[in-house]
Order: sequence, then C-alpha cells, then structure tokens
Amino acid sequence: MSGMRVDAPIRLEAAMSAMMEAIDRQFDQLLTLPEDQRARLYEAMRHASIGGGKRLRPLLVKASCDLFNVGWDSAIRAGLAVECIHVYSLIHDDLPAMDNDDMRRGKPTVHKAYDEATAILAGDCLHDLAYAILVDERTHADPFARIELVKALALASGPAGMAGGQMMDLAAETMSFDLPMVTRMQQLKTGALIAFCVEAGAILARVPEENRVGLRDYAHDLGLAFQIADDLLDVEGDAAVTGKAVGKDAAAGKATFVSLMGVEQARAQAEMLVSQAKDHLHGFGDEAELLRDIADFAIRRSH
Repeated sequence: MSGMRVDAPIRLEAAMSAMMEAIDRQFDQLLTLPEDQRARLYEAMRHASIGGGKRLRPLLVKASCDLFNVGWDSAIRAGLAVECIHVYSLIHDDLPAMDNDDMRRGKPTVHKAYDEATAILAGDCLHDLAYAILVDERTHADPFARIELVKALALASGPAGMAGGQMMDLAAETMSFDLPMVTRMQQLKTGALIAFCVEAGAILARVPEENRVGLRDYAHDLGLAFQIADDLLDVEGDAAVTGKAVGKDAAAGKATFVSLMGVEQARAQAEMLVSQAKDHLHGFGDEAELLRDIADFAIRRSH
C-alpha cells in the first residue's frame, strides 16, 4: 500500500487540513488573552484569524519549502507570518471605508462583531506580528535569511504589492479599467503575496535569486488564475458556500476578468494559466506535487 500513488485531491485535502489545524494552533498560542484592557483587541484578532479560511498561503509556503527540504518549524513560522498579513488585509478591506463587507469566512467581519476602531487596531497588530515572527531566531538560524524574508514580505504587502493593488481596486470604482490594467491591479493585490509564499522556501534554503525564475513564473501564473477564479465565484458563487458576499464587483461597476472577457473565455484563460504554472515546475520531481495540486485547486474551488 505504501507504494500506491495518492490521488491529488485526497493528497491536497490532507495537506490543507493539516495546515488549517497547525495555523489555528499557532494563532491560539500567539494570541493568548491578556488580563487587562487589551483583551478585547486580542479577542478581535482571534475572531479574524482562528477558524475558517483555506490557509492557502501558508500551504504554498510549505509546498515551496518541500522543494528544498526546509524543516517544518521554519515553514510553519514563515507561513504564519504571511497569514498574519493576509488576515490583517481582510480586516481592513472589510471596513466601511473600503469594501464595507458584513461577512467574512462565514461569520461577521471584525468591525461588525466588535467596532471599527478595534478592527483597525486588530489589523495593525497582525501586520506587526508578521515581522516579529520572521525576525525571531526560531524562524531561521541565519539572520541573512530572516532579513531577506522581512524585505520580501514588506515589498509584497506594501505600495508595490498588495496595498498598492487595493488602492487600484478602490480607483476601479470610479475609473474605467481595461484588461492590462485589471491584470496589473491583480498582480499587485493578489499576486504579490502569492509570489512571496512561493519564493519563501527558496529564501529559507538560501537558493540564489537567479535560480528562482521558475518559481516566480509559477507564482505569476498561479496568482492570475486564482484571481480569475475569484472573479468567477463573484459571478457564479453562492454566498453560503463562499462565506462572503457575491456579486459585489458587478454592483459596484468594477471591471474584472469576467466582465471584460466573459465567463467562458475567463475560465479557459484560468485553465491555460494553471497548465502554464505547472509547466514552470518541470525542473522538479515529486517534491513539487503539492505545488501542482494547489495550482489545480485554485480554479476548481467553491470558496
């Protein structure tokens, strides 16, 4: 039995379940409630970070670490850091000043469950915790590896990455975006953080930058495919399954891959990007199976 090949969906489901449990445990330990006036802040952070979510970004970190035999402790801490950034961004994106959402991961958004001021602080603190995790010696013994992780995550989440993409997304409500502009926006808003995840394993393994081209190309195609799938879910998805509101982009008049390409062409484009992403892993063997599984999952998920 041990020599039998495990089907990709089963293999991915097992890996995803293990990551969900591991990240929840990490957040539970990280966010122990203090016995003072900060307790409400910690409760809000726990509300946003524990339970729910696919933990796809930490799983990508783990998958990239698998390529280079990077240990579990380093992988889980780097994954936890990027999930801190991701959750902070969701808290802030849901605020009335931005997307004004009431539901996230099947439960009330933080500003609804608590209040706007607490939500802002909860997001700020998760952002800060990400870097505190990365600079800790438990993440990697080599300080140069740790500082490269910090730099890469800062670039991926700042104005040249996720936050810049969110600014473009806000502008999309009042401006007419064409396909190249939508692509650029999503490369920043979604793709930059995914690119960090895929490269994190190489950084932890001290792989030279010139040897990371295939990983960067994989991340580029995966990020776009993932966003096209998100756009399709916004059109075709069920809020009860996705755990968040659907149809918001169309209601806001925002240009998306689906509105510009149509459902069928967008789906075909996503399929092509996934195939291309997997092709970029041709230099790796079985150690890249999880990355290949994630690429397939990106366009077949229901939430």
